[in-house]
Amino acid sequence: NPELLKADAKIYKDTEIKYPAKEKKTNLYYKRLLPIEKHYLFQHFHSPSYEDADFDNKPMILVMGQYSTGKTTFIRYLIEQDFLGGRVGPEPTTDCFSALMHGEVEGIIPGNALTMDPKKPFRNLDPFGNTFLNRFQCVQMPNPVLENISIIDTPGILTAARRRLSRGYDFPAVLRWFAERVDRIILLFDAHKLEFSDELTRAFGALCGHEDKLRVVLNKADRVDSQQLMRVYGALMWSLGKVFKTPEILKVYIGSFWSEPRQKCDHYELIELEEEDLLTDIRNLPRNAALRKLNDLVKRARLAHAHIIGQLKKEMPTIFCKESKKHSLIYDLPEIFLKIQQQQRVPAGDFPDCNKMQEKLLGQDFSKFKTLKPSLMASLDKLLTTDIGKLVPLLKIQELTKKSLPGVLDGDFLGTFKPEHYREEDFDEWAVEKYKPRYDEIFYNLNPCEGKLSGTKVREWMTGTLLPSSVLAHIWRLSDVDGDGMLDNEEFALAVHLIEGKVDGYYLPRELPSHLVPQRNESPRQHSRHVFNEGMT
Repeated sequence: NPELLKADAKIYKDTEIKYPAKEKKTNLYYKRLLPIEKHYLFQHFHSPSYEDADFDNKPMILVMGQYSTGKTTFIRYLIEQDFLGGRVGPEPTTDCFSALMHGEVEGIIPGNALTMDPKKPFRNLDPFGNTFLNRFQCVQMPNPVLENISIIDTPGILTAARRRLSRGYDFPAVLRWFAERVDRIILLFDAHKLEFSDELTRAFGALCGHEDKLRVVLNKADRVDSQQLMRVYGALMWSLGKVFKTPEILKVYIGSFWSEPRQKCDHYELIELEEEDLLTDIRNLPRNAALRKLNDLVKRARLAHAHIIGQLKKEMPTIFCKESKKHSLIYDLPEIFLKIQQQQRVPAGDFPDCNKMQEKLLGQDFSKFKTLKPSLMASLDKLLTTDIGKLVPLLKIQELTKKSLPGVLDGDFLGTFKPEHYREEDFDEWAVEKYKPRYDEIFYNLNPCEGKLSGTKVREWMTGTLLPSSVLAHIWRLSDVDGDGMLDNEEFALAVHLIEGKVDGYYLPRELPSHLVPQRNESPRQHSRHVFNEGMT
């Protein structure tokens, strides 16, 4: 109806003036795409409809891999903080999905209650049943990193020896649900074991179509020598090529993602560079979150679902032989796909997986299907050709105003020294004073110029500790109290003291407590973010 189209155009034009970029994106979905999804039963074949929480939610990272590959340790490395329910061990220790999100008070929200919260993006997990919901929880904690992202920790994927064990819920389907909604998928492998089990292969199938979000990590790379690493890397690439049957090569990051000293190896510098590349990618997630959600919205809009349902309805008989014709159409679905491509000029890449579509169609009542509605298809065309194009520049401007991810990824580690290591009331003098003669010997052996060491000299000495560069960068920022980009003997003594504390397994403070501030400084303050070197920041 031309009059209805005009009225709809006027409503949308008024909305464009009223809503900023974020609201425009939400409005585009509710006004343009959602009516089409409901009309053609999109939620029965693909994924549930979006809700407000899906648009408002922070960027999410899905961390997955076989058990004992370092998933929980990787998360602790990102947030530099232990979390409730996080256990580390060589055996399968994580038996549930844990969503780590920011909260003012630390606590755990069980899965059944979590799916009832309209402010959380997990309401559509109900169909997976109580068995899954009993294995799902949200861990809330006050953490600066989680103010900008959320992290999903997953159960360890079982090896071949345990492939016959049943989890009681559709594990690959749950992974597929999360893969559709997260911004990054971190898939970890252990450099010591590259066994591809049946469950791991099925998990790969759940990630198909989301390869752009996938980042593969070969973890614990410092535990093998360079020759072994080369062979393990080649074996991993060969195995991934067999599973992800695409001509593109997946990027594999080589690293050892924990904040403890790494073992000395010939490829130590390679691990440092790979770590920085991955952390930079994660650090920029908040900047690109809006465009990523828009990209997922366009994926839904481009899917040729309406054409398929309309064609099936068109070929169904009116009265007789409905059931036999239904099975015939399902069997001939590949030919129907080809016919739609030729008649409607729909690209082959916009069609869903044919086998999965056939499975879903078996349980559907074809009498409820609707034929193609010209007004809805015109609205969809306008969404893809005009509306999205207008929205992209607004989102780019909005993203430019956002900062990259703060917190540990920029070197500001959380936590404090453990109580048994330092207690402020025990110190009447500077806590580093009694160790300073030993630290001074190191300082003067490095040949300071005019009583100070440059960043280059300190870096050469610091890298010998085998601590990750991000840890050393934070130690530098804490130690350079006057912010001049150089360290005098007191600042250097503080740096050595912090390094020894970290090597002994203690957390670094976010800011210096008073008993660690050099005597010539009256009180701790926010230290300027001087560049230690390009690789450290």
